[in-house]
Amino acid sequence: QVQLVESGGGLVQAGGSLRLSCAASGNIFSINTMGWYRQAPGKQRELVASITTSRITNYADSVKGRFAISRDNAKNTVYLQMNSLEPEDTAVYYCNSRLRETLWSGFRDYWGQGTQVTVSS
Repeated sequence: QVQLVESGGGLVQAGGSLRLSCAASGNIFSINTMGWYRQAPGKQRELVASITTSRITNYADSVKGRFAISRDNAKNTVYLQMNSLEPEDTAVYYCNSRLRETLWSGFRDYWGQGTQVTVSS
C-alpha cells in the first residue's frame, strides 16, 4: 500500500514564503513524475509544478519565477518552495506521484490528502 504524506501548509501574509514537503512510502518499486496540484474553492484542480526523475521541471505560468519544485529520489520526497506568495495562491495543495509498486505493474497516479495554504492580503 502506498501513502503520500504532505506537510508544510499554513497561513502566511502576502509576500511571504512556505515550503511544502511530500514523502511517498509503502510498496514502491519506482517513481516517475512527482508534482503538486492545487484546488481553490469553486475551481478545478490545476497543476502547479511537476518534476521528472531526471529533474526536468514544468510550472504553471502563474507561479513561474516564484515557486521552485525539487525532489530527493533517495527519500521518495518532493518539495515545493513557494516565495512571493499572493492571495490568489490560496488553495488546498495536493501532492501527486506517478509510480509503480512492482516491476510488472503499470504506473499509476497516487495522491496525498491535501494541505491548506492560505495567503492573507
